Amino acid sequence: MKLIQITDLHYVNSGQQVHGLYPEERLKSCISDINTNHADADHCIITGDLVHNDSIETYESLRDCLRTLSVPYHFLIGNHDNRENFHQVFPETPCDENGFIQSVVDTAVGRLMLLDTVEHGQNWGTYCEKRRKWLHVQLAASRERIVYLFMHHPPFKIGLPCLDRIRLINDGHHLHKIIEPHKNIQHIFLGHVHRPVSGSWKGIPFSILRGINHQVPFDFKALEVVPKNHEPPSYAVIFLEPEQTIVHFYNFLDNSVYPYEPKSRA
Repeated sequence: MKLIQITDLHYVNSGQQVHGLYPEERLKSCISDINTNHADADHCIITGDLVHNDSIETYESLRDCLRTLSVPYHFLIGNHDNRENFHQVFPETPCDENGFIQSVVDTAVGRLMLLDTVEHGQNWGTYCEKRRKWLHVQLAASRERIVYLFMHHPPFKIGLPCLDRIRLINDGHHLHKIIEPHKNIQHIFLGHVHRPVSGSWKGIPFSILRGINHQVPFDFKALEVVPKNHEPPSYAVIFLEPEQTIVHFYNFLDNSVYPYEPKSRA
């Protein structure tokens, strides 16, 4: 099965900038590239920070923009989002019994579990007891199936101090206690970081990709303020199979690529 992951849109209304860039133009370019090259994908998962400011008007504009995406899409929210305003504009998006934006997408190759890690008004994330109870129930019902987790905030440190302080604070240990008994979790897909990062957490592979608008530089010294830069944006093309998970990061606005012309052999 083929998935697309995009993250950290930081969408604003037409003509507005975020950190010197135009998020609407970048999202439209991303959608055009996906429609041209990956219209055969089964699902597109958008892993949070859908908008930069959380007004209803901005969500309405985002909805209009996403109508052009040919691949069925599913949402997570991020720290720049507002649950109430989001759900007013996207009422069809599933919630759990407590109103958190959490859902399961059943596919032929396994279950995609979309988690809500947002602590309203904070940049760092949480995963409270109510949300953990929902996940426990879903995992218990999925023992015979492969599971893929999608989250906005990483539940672990990645070694960049300015980002580690706004990860999933305090709840990574509790989250692991829930998922550790379940050996069927194949991969964790994350956003929030605005950088390409991959590895494993307690034996579970994970991947993080750049955002659609601005990025965070590879900076091990920044502590309090999260710096920004204009590295090219990416989306991920993901292939899920029973015995392997392949994740490609594609810099869809990278103009450095040129046709290769092999030299003739002597």
